[in-house]
Amino acid sequence: MSYETKYIFATLPRTQRGQPLVLGSDPKGKNFLYTNGNSVIIRNIDNPAIADVYTEHSCPVNVAKYSPSGFYIASGDQSGKVRIWDTVNKEHILKNEFHPIGGPIKDIAWSPDNQRMVVVGEGRERFGHVFMAETGTSVGEISGQSKSINSCDFRPARPFRLITGSEDNTIAVFEGPPFKFKMTKQDHGRFVQAVRYSPSGNLFASAGFDGKVFIYDGTTSDLVGEVGSPAHQGGVYGVAWKPDGTQLLTASGDKTCKLWDVETRSLISEFNLGSTVDDQQVSCLWQGNHLLSVSLSGFINYLDINNPDKPLRVIKGHNKPITVLALSTDRSTIYTGSHDGYITNWNAESGENNRVQGQGHGNQMNGMKAAGDNLYTCGIDDSLKIVDVSSNTYTGASIKLDSQPRGLDIYGDIVVTVSVRQITIVQDGRKMSSLSVDFEPSCVTINQENGDVTVGGTTDNKAHVYELSGTNLSPKTELQHLGPITDASYSPDNKYLVVCDANRKVILYALPEYKKLAHNKEWGFHNARVNSVAWSPDSLHVASGSLDTTIIIWSVESPAKHTIIKNAHPQSQITRLVWLDDETLISVGQDCNTKIWRVEKI
Repeated sequence: MSYETKYIFATLPRTQRGQPLVLGSDPKGKNFLYTNGNSVIIRNIDNPAIADVYTEHSCPVNVAKYSPSGFYIASGDQSGKVRIWDTVNKEHILKNEFHPIGGPIKDIAWSPDNQRMVVVGEGRERFGHVFMAETGTSVGEISGQSKSINSCDFRPARPFRLITGSEDNTIAVFEGPPFKFKMTKQDHGRFVQAVRYSPSGNLFASAGFDGKVFIYDGTTSDLVGEVGSPAHQGGVYGVAWKPDGTQLLTASGDKTCKLWDVETRSLISEFNLGSTVDDQQVSCLWQGNHLLSVSLSGFINYLDINNPDKPLRVIKGHNKPITVLALSTDRSTIYTGSHDGYITNWNAESGENNRVQGQGHGNQMNGMKAAGDNLYTCGIDDSLKIVDVSSNTYTGASIKLDSQPRGLDIYGDIVVTVSVRQITIVQDGRKMSSLSVDFEPSCVTINQENGDVTVGGTTDNKAHVYELSGTNLSPKTELQHLGPITDASYSPDNKYLVVCDANRKVILYALPEYKKLAHNKEWGFHNARVNSVAWSPDSLHVASGSLDTTIIIWSVESPAKHTIIKNAHPQSQITRLVWLDDETLISVGQDCNTKIWRVEKI
């Protein structure tokens, strides 16, 4: 049984208030780069549903940049390590690894001949270093600034120059190779957040937290003039040059991006991107005909030069771990919900997405299920909420639960939620009954044929089966496991129940007797807690996802056979699984990515 990744609905950039984000530009014009956690995301600029993820760093990555040739990417992380890896092979073979500074790397720049590299950041003994990309040999000293350096750039023409922007409010200029400190420019009154040469190298621009943007001569480094007066009402986080060098794009904490004419230093147009804190603009990129900016929310905006009031498109999604996953009843839409309480809906075919509007949970969600025209969600704000699918908005209805919910399932018009020591039954938006239990529930699944309700227990290692009559529950049987129950699911044909636990086991029970199958006592090939189980629509396969980063697909008809998808979400546990159809599996994980797998049948 073979498998392949069909799509990755990639995580958004991880943003932080007051921190600029650096986007990487592809010299071939096809992709752009950003980082989240330990991952570097390579995303197709024309079709962002096409993405690739590099996960070989052992700690959070801050910045990634293409070499001018386009054949390599250099990525720098929190520990001060730089990895240089190829873009041609699917495996992204590592070419070199260096440790130029002893602290977080904030920016990287390549020399135009692909030979040299400068990295800057918060090193303990130095704030930056210039070295040969092949050997790591030093080719100069980054000195002359007294605080950590936020930004750097290589002049793309000879004579070579280097510029760096620092938190001591200065820009430093270096000449070389070997690169030596030449001078500092002290025009900014606050942190310098971005320095960038124009594509020809005849000018460079700097941007700071004082809202100011300056333009300098690329050869002499003399001040040419200030853009605007000041350019923005808030700190400027990023600058990007038009490929022909005639215009400049700036992104600011005042929630706008602005387009400037370089020669006259006058405003061409202003892009207003919202009014909330989340709409602060923390980065921008100009690649070919695409103008991109990133909001503090992580949303990627494609700006429209012809209509500054509305972006051409906004790429939404998650940049916090995904905790819940569901399908619409017609299976055309995928719903994902994250640790911060946001839900994104994705078109299963195209990857087009949007965020659910309205007053949501505001924090982690533990359950989500679609029924008819509604999507039901429960979160750790101790409530059950309803989303109207057609308007993509929370209805405003909120049913208060007595304790923190751990999961929900639906049977007809009845919603069953399991909370700490309680099972609650809701019908028509009202609590109909609740049953106190002496164990801590973790999950719930309902047999759609006869209404049997199975609730997993974490404190007693048992799956508890109840009979549902009307809106009341009565105990039916108990299934003993060797570890806390983590998930359970009835098969679509209602012939089986599958239960997984923290003891690494996946166990199949035949209905209606709830007997373990003789030829299949248990499936136990995971190396750690199993978090989620899901049935294929034809009831022939079970997929299980684990803390060990793997997905295993099991066959009901051939229990001895299984397929392991190793490192399905590298360095990240799998949190939820669902089958889109008999050959397509969806997985979500702590890495904030949603992956769609094509799986051939065993």
